[in-house]
Amino acid sequence: MMMGHELWLWLAFGLFVVAMLALDLGVFHRRAHVIELKEALGWSAFWIVLAILFNIGVYFWFGRVAALEFLTGYLIEKSLSMDNIFVFVLIFTYFRVPALYQHKVLFWGILGALIMRFLFILAGVTLIQKFHWTIYVFGAFLIVTGVRMAREKEKEIHPERNPILRLARRLIPITRRYVDGRFFIRRMKRTLATPLFVVLLVVETTDLVFAVDSIPAILAITHDPFIVYTSNVFAILGLRALYFALAGLMRIFHYLHYGLSIILVFVGVKMLLSDVYKIPIGIALGVVAGVLTASVLLSILRPAKVTPVVAADPPAANPEDASEREEPSLERSRR
Repeated sequence: MMMGHELWLWLAFGLFVVAMLALDLGVFHRRAHVIELKEALGWSAFWIVLAILFNIGVYFWFGRVAALEFLTGYLIEKSLSMDNIFVFVLIFTYFRVPALYQHKVLFWGILGALIMRFLFILAGVTLIQKFHWTIYVFGAFLIVTGVRMAREKEKEIHPERNPILRLARRLIPITRRYVDGRFFIRRMKRTLATPLFVVLLVVETTDLVFAVDSIPAILAITHDPFIVYTSNVFAILGLRALYFALAGLMRIFHYLHYGLSIILVFVGVKMLLSDVYKIPIGIALGVVAGVLTASVLLSILRPAKVTPVVAADPPAANPEDASEREEPSLERSRR
């Protein structure tokens, strides 16, 4: 047995994920193109259907409880990924990333997220199994995070404060312009990073912060690492398509972050009460689904005034300024 289930099951799921990623990048998105709404909605539906089919398989293989745990975890991760989408919009706006290159950044960003989530889940399950008191730490952390999210009036990003980005600027020469959607180029026998690599670094480190919230949230539902990881993976794999489908609509759902804060507080309380009273998984699923539905409906019924996102002066210019005939200038941080 490996982490709650047989090794072959983990290997089969791993091969499935690799095959889907290869099919995505190598076949359907082999050539960079702007993802239109129709294509984004189609891919979103595809990933949701895949998750439902997998959930049916969990039901027949592991039983009703495991299937409800997967579905609840999937809904939690999917709802929290909405917050990711809004931040990705801000990041791409800040760096003025052309729509043509956004899918590539999200693809590699999500690939890194899958690896980080796997390590986080292993660490979280191990801590809970060996040091049971950590479940109270996770629960309290989720409650605090939920309260802080409810008090946030508007999300802001400050990539210039990102320590990983600042370190990269010190160590790696970076071109001033995007170059054909590449992360690195060779010029004058030197390897240079492009602003697209800078954006990828910001996306990866941002997802690392989101993982700190999302992993404890799903550990409140189940400690089975296979259910935790697979529900995470399906939510993350559908994140790219969901981004292109909802990016322009995210500001409409202005009550969503209140719904997410309620969900985080709820699962935090569920963790704190786990040794006293275990909230049935069916009730947990109903609460999560009900809160999400209510927050979306309330956003539609009571629309807010939409204010445009003002981009700061980023370290990257538009790719149209780049030319293969001219050598890109280098940019290093003087700090």
